[in-house]
Amino acid sequence: MDRAKPRARPVTQAVLAAALLVLLAGCAPTGPSVVSPTSGSLGVSPSAAGASPGPTGSSGAGVGPSISAGPQPTSSGLSSRRVWWIILENHEAGSIIGSPQAPYLNSLVDRYGLATNYYATSHPSEPNYVSLVAGSTLGVTSDGTYHLDSPSLFSELATAGLAWRVYAQDDRPDCYTGSSAYGGTDGPGAPGAYARKHNPAISFVSVADHPDQCRNIQPLAAFDPNAGAFEMIVPNLINDMHDGTLGQGDAFLKAFVPSITASPAFEAGGVLFITFDEGSTSDGSLGDHGGHVATVIVAPGGTAGFRDQAYADHWSLLRTTEDVLGLPCLAGACQRTALALH
Repeated sequence: MDRAKPRARPVTQAVLAAALLVLLAGCAPTGPSVVSPTSGSLGVSPSAAGASPGPTGSSGAGVGPSISAGPQPTSSGLSSRRVWWIILENHEAGSIIGSPQAPYLNSLVDRYGLATNYYATSHPSEPNYVSLVAGSTLGVTSDGTYHLDSPSLFSELATAGLAWRVYAQDDRPDCYTGSSAYGGTDGPGAPGAYARKHNPAISFVSVADHPDQCRNIQPLAAFDPNAGAFEMIVPNLINDMHDGTLGQGDAFLKAFVPSITASPAFEAGGVLFITFDEGSTSDGSLGDHGGHVATVIVAPGGTAGFRDQAYADHWSLLRTTEDVLGLPCLAGACQRTALALH
């Protein structure tokens, strides 16, 4: 006689519920993952900070020597993410501030602010330009043709993946390495000559020897306030007041500066510094003997006519720029604190 087959036991609702809970527990997420911003980005997206992909190449040679992180930035409340420099030439602060020949520049002082105790590094021009971007003169004591194999603001920016530009008025294209160029008509202001000694980027091998970096030196007519996290404007010898008058330099600023201050990049938290490479005296302190120079601080949202009365110099401007962009400090810049923005 065949034995009866056992009947299947019904699955109760309790069993189903328990199985469902086990299944859900195994699939539930453990919480959102958090991606920290990369070094130097301060959490800003590449489009907001002017970032671009780093230089290509099997060895990464385009970024120059490696940069050791110095002390961490010590700024208080710096919130900008774009910096512009305009470098003018060879005038003591006393000949600029209050001068009727420079009404536009003085209007910027009244509307924005001024570093009243700011000094250049030395004489002549080129040691000041090198000091501005390297935190050291790197042994440069005269105007000449140099090939400096040292870290600079430009190699810092490249290492951090931040785009930069030097807009050198009347420079020749294609990574021109000559000492001067004439006959250009490039951007606003009077025609004049380009001087290599006023363009520090071309003196560093991390730029001059690498086309991907050298392309960041562009004519002034190509100026775009959104192109880089850092942009340096080098007017020609007439418009920088070297060979031209205060009035010609002031007219250049009046024509050019609004292309920065009217831009969304400026309104979103950019800062423009207008300074002079050197003065006409050897005044200075803390080893700086390049003269007392006017340094105008143009930033949105500040108190009109504010004054930063603390000691400052070209290393202070470099430190401020590094702090704003989240970069490590270089050489002498590590000995300085940031300029006030308002």
